[in-house]
Amino acid sequence: MIVLPAIDIIDQKPVRLYQGDYGKKEIVGESVAEIAKMFEQAHADYIHMVDLDGAKTGKKKNAALICKTAQSVRVPVEVGGGIRTMDDISFYLERGVSRVILGTAAMHDEELVKSAVNRYGEKIAVGLDCKNGYVQGSGWLEDSQLYYLDFAKKMESLGVQTIIFTDIQTDGTLQGPNLDMLKQLKEAVSIQITASGGIRDLSHIRALKELNIYGAIVGKSIYAHTLDLNEAIALCKEG
Repeated sequence: MIVLPAIDIIDQKPVRLYQGDYGKKEIVGESVAEIAKMFEQAHADYIHMVDLDGAKTGKKKNAALICKTAQSVRVPVEVGGGIRTMDDISFYLERGVSRVILGTAAMHDEELVKSAVNRYGEKIAVGLDCKNGYVQGSGWLEDSQLYYLDFAKKMESLGVQTIIFTDIQTDGTLQGPNLDMLKQLKEAVSIQITASGGIRDLSHIRALKELNIYGAIVGKSIYAHTLDLNEAIALCKEG
């Protein structure tokens, strides 16, 4: 399993939200680039970045900063938020980003997902952000009738190789990931699953590792100092 430390961005600043609530924003550092360098020094396998302005508006609001940061570190970077078209996807992948995450676009445009996967393969991931088991879009402000397991199976059938699962109700709470939903997801599909939301400490990393999933995204736990990134990475590399 790999650990993916997260940088969420609003107005060019690194932030954390609570349960995806834009009204509960906390700035967690001076500079996105400085935090990325810190994650690089910890030998992170990947850095997870989200343009929260983009997720809400459907526009690449912090794209220049994200690309500049991705080019400044030797760690691969994956990016989500506001990526709605093939041009958006190409923009990032041609400017130093290693993997692009489709969220809202994947809910509404299966053809885009299919075309993107055909062109870019494993560089395309899909974000599966859920509330009460149903997929949410537009920065978690848009409800849907898409049940998360059905949506995951559909994405797998389109050739998507990685999905990023977030239970919105656990996100930013440090109360632990939703292991039950992750187990069901693991049984439903055979593609790579990254868990996001609620991870507080090494016990949660250990529990996810025992599920044999691909990755764990950690954000608030690092900024709140309840999880040591170096220790988490070391645990994941143990046999």
